[in-house]
Amino acid sequence: MQVFNSTSKVIITCNKRLAPYLSQEVEELGFKIIRAFSTGIELNASVNDCIRLNLNLRCASQILYSIKSFQAQNADEVYREVASIAWEDLIDFNGYVSINSNVNNDTITTPLFANLKVKDAIADRIKARKGLRPDSGPELHRTVIHLYWQENLAEIFIDTSGETLAKHSYRKHPGKAPMLEALASGVVYALKWDKNSPFINPMCGSGTLAIEAALIATNRKPGLFRMNYGFMHILGYDEEVFFEARRALKSDIDKAKSIKIIASDISKEAIEIARKNAKTAGVDQLIDFQIGDFRTTTIDPSPGVVIFNPEYGDRLGVHSKLELTYRAMGDFLKQSCKGYMGYIFTGNPILAKKIGLRASRKTEFYNGKLDCRLLEYELYEGSKR
Repeated sequence: MQVFNSTSKVIITCNKRLAPYLSQEVEELGFKIIRAFSTGIELNASVNDCIRLNLNLRCASQILYSIKSFQAQNADEVYREVASIAWEDLIDFNGYVSINSNVNNDTITTPLFANLKVKDAIADRIKARKGLRPDSGPELHRTVIHLYWQENLAEIFIDTSGETLAKHSYRKHPGKAPMLEALASGVVYALKWDKNSPFINPMCGSGTLAIEAALIATNRKPGLFRMNYGFMHILGYDEEVFFEARRALKSDIDKAKSIKIIASDISKEAIEIARKNAKTAGVDQLIDFQIGDFRTTTIDPSPGVVIFNPEYGDRLGVHSKLELTYRAMGDFLKQSCKGYMGYIFTGNPILAKKIGLRASRKTEFYNGKLDCRLLEYELYEGSKR
């Protein structure tokens, strides 16, 4: 089974509401999108194509390469169809296999049972041909197979990513309530920012927004920070394809980029964590980290963007304090950031009303399961007219 050079359906998943930004990334890589939906996109590609996609995409979660689609009314039919696939050509009998799934079928009460059936079908097939069963378990660091089963329609995929792509592997120190890296990339893409003008991030926390902005501005891709993917554990993998794609990432970095990125936080600990993360990402020299109240953040005279990601107040007893904070953020934007595009990312519409500015645009995101908005403010010098 020559999956590395054979084109098949590929599903690239992402967090809900990131699909427009994922689509933009995929098209910029030269791929044609067949279908887009709320949590991903579909295209045709080979596993070698998936190597390049895995290394380049910031907003993706998993890249799934279709092996077979079939009808299945129950788990026994899934077992029979999966066992008919030539797994001995894909998975080493000395290997390790993990199964995950997205299942909605009346005969299945837990997806773990469906996973077990798929695992047994693969292991039994390989043992019948090779005499040994591969090991299996929940870890995603080797071969990962994905079952998509909705009602009577099922499909088996190779998960070419393994561990999620949504974490970009540079953040060794997450800090408190960090924004997922893929979400931060989508937020940066949604800003009216030209990647050259100043990027100001008060209340930066562990620095994810500022770091992703620096990575995007200098064209540093997530594949620079990771050396293990699901595709590496499929028989027929040619490591030279991977290293060639990785060399291309390095050659595409804009090392001469001169840009002003300022990230501040009142917490010394948060800034220390942010600095460590930025150093791991290779962009610590591009970010001016400042300790202090957000109102003391340096605002460059050349207009750019300023973005806040404050607390949302989802815990009891913090609303009254946060109302003052949100009001102060609005005052800061209005008084200190004239000429800039201002942004506040929040999951609390009640607190957002305390900002005291009229948003010119509201972009929808999810932060985990929390419904959020990126509020945009045009901070004019003088009157709008």
